[in-house]
Amino acid sequence: MTKRTLKLKNLVDLVVNDMNELKKCKLLLKSRLQKPKKNITRKEMFLYKLEQLLDKPVQFLICLKKTPIPRVTIIPDTFSFSINSRINMVDIIKSIGVIQITETSKRHVSNEQLLELMHTPVLQKSYTVIGAMVVRHISCVTRDLAWISDAYGRIILTNTTGAPLHSVTNTISYTGGHSVTREGNLIYIDRSNNINKLSTDNTMVNTVIKNTDPWKAECVYSSPSNGDLLVAIMSYDNDKNIYTDSKVMRYNSKGQHIQVIEHDNTGQKLYKFPKYITENHNGDVIVSDLFSGIVVTERGGKHRFSYTGPPSGSRLSPLGICVDALSHILVSDAKSKTVQMIDKDGHFLSLFTKINKIHVSGGLDYDSRNHLLLVGATDHNSRVCVYRYIQRKDYLTHDQHD
Repeated sequence: MTKRTLKLKNLVDLVVNDMNELKKCKLLLKSRLQKPKKNITRKEMFLYKLEQLLDKPVQFLICLKKTPIPRVTIIPDTFSFSINSRINMVDIIKSIGVIQITETSKRHVSNEQLLELMHTPVLQKSYTVIGAMVVRHISCVTRDLAWISDAYGRIILTNTTGAPLHSVTNTISYTGGHSVTREGNLIYIDRSNNINKLSTDNTMVNTVIKNTDPWKAECVYSSPSNGDLLVAIMSYDNDKNIYTDSKVMRYNSKGQHIQVIEHDNTGQKLYKFPKYITENHNGDVIVSDLFSGIVVTERGGKHRFSYTGPPSGSRLSPLGICVDALSHILVSDAKSKTVQMIDKDGHFLSLFTKINKIHVSGGLDYDSRNHLLLVGATDHNSRVCVYRYIQRKDYLTHDQHD
């Protein structure tokens, strides 16, 4: 590590440490600083920006470069703290200008630091989807709209009252057989294993990818970053009535084939029975496989890791899967009826739903726009529970125009 790189790393570590101190002092800001409300909000907004970029080092540094650090001086009964007293912004800006940040020089953010941004899961609301029978998969559209599929091969567009607004029938069931595009279109697999796209006004259906025997599409995910379609497919032997092979295909939004992901570094098959698929913020492809566990490959197809359950627990039987704003992977476990949380590198973090004592049915999705987790529950046949566990600074938007 060069002297300049080391110097920059130390500066970044210093900022993060001071940020943690600043978080502890937020309440004191409002009570002790006799300044206009607008000034307090500016400091909170600066803190919020840095919190969101803890796991994105390049953007973190750019934010430091472009945003003046507000002077914060707090003198409570036990200590004094001044964020400007120890950080030289000139040093940071100079360092950013000469250091090339590569994958190997990015600052590692520990699980503990990421979990600091998380809070005890809080149930925001729950609703029963009218006309559904067991929530098998969920695809969020907006804060108040989601597509819910059930065990009978129906996909129902519902709001937070559970009222059905539109439905699609003749679809596959018991898998992650649908997704929502960046534009808001429903992408789904029909019972002929074709992949279709429904127009945003729910009036027209176009086939994007035609089924090719003996392969059958099992689950699909539309990437919010580039519009690609990730599809897990399996080959079926009609004579023996068994599945014989499986792999992941990548298509562009027009249905043109781009990539196949099939083997690990030793030539062994990665997948046995893939049922749900998603993508992490770093481009990792994440597959929920009933027999192989959680299988994660990088954007180029290289196998990163497989997760089969916590070190001290029983083997995972994975169903629905999604990622949250901190790149954590959440998966429904059919055995324990809970949601397990692991980090982006496959390390077990927690049993999410154990705190709330609900039993999951398999359906799971994370609303990244509003930081809400939607979970299908089995205590009612078609109940959806909506949780928040990542802190949102809603008061910032309230105070921006004061």
